[in-house]
Amino acid sequence: MEKRRLGRTDHHSSVAILGGAAFWDGDAETAAASFAAALAAGVNHLDVAPQYGQAQNVLGPLIAPVRDELFVACKTLRHDPDGVRAQMEDSLALLHCDAFDLYQLHAVTDLAELDSRDRAVRAILAARDEGLTRWVGITGHEHTAPAAHLEALKRYDLDTVMFPVNPRLWADPEYRRDAEALLEYAAEHDVGVMAIKAAAARPWAGREATATTWYEPYTRADEVDRGVRFALSTPGVHAFCTPGDHGVLATALTAATGDLAMDGTAREAAMAEVAQESSIFPMFPV
Repeated sequence: MEKRRLGRTDHHSSVAILGGAAFWDGDAETAAASFAAALAAGVNHLDVAPQYGQAQNVLGPLIAPVRDELFVACKTLRHDPDGVRAQMEDSLALLHCDAFDLYQLHAVTDLAELDSRDRAVRAILAARDEGLTRWVGITGHEHTAPAAHLEALKRYDLDTVMFPVNPRLWADPEYRRDAEALLEYAAEHDVGVMAIKAAAARPWAGREATATTWYEPYTRADEVDRGVRFALSTPGVHAFCTPGDHGVLATALTAATGDLAMDGTAREAAMAEVAQESSIFPMFPV
């Protein structure tokens, strides 16, 4: 699997980052199989969070034997500095890590949320100074995430960003404008960029869920391949997080080991194919 330098972290991450949300249900046997398959495919970067159900509990024992080979990223939703520190220490213990490679401010979706997390991000930056994490980043969903992340990079000394990149979102002129502004700034400041929701299709909209993701994912190999290739051919994107479903994970890993090239004509065609799909955002519409 191709590896790309993740900005100033100088880590050469596999283009597929193992998304910890797939390990939500805590099924140890399935978790071990998926984890082994990801490593066998060439994955060397894991992204996980306390909010992902039982993921930390089942992944910890799997991480321990390969810790030196794996870039481990975790994150927090907390606002209070003491809460941030307590959750970080708990995650370190559960994931069998002495320190994280990357610790992120999780789910910063807009400027109001960024403002409310000021003390939290400062606590994480202090933890970096202490050596509890090597790098600090920010993640977020929603249409407003790119603008919020751009502001965050201007306010704080952050090393990475993680936000949605897929053909449907790029077909939205306003989202694409904000996302490309963020990507340009990140490139200028050597910030690592990770994409999420590459294989997202549409909201469940009341239909029975057939995957463990909160949105309906694409499942056909050609559709997953389209999303993965689109994300990884977007200038400035270094890697994408695999979907939070074991079945789609396998398909995404296959896509990430194939031909990743997608020229401008193919990108425009991908956008046109999905432009009429309903957006997965907002995540929880009223």
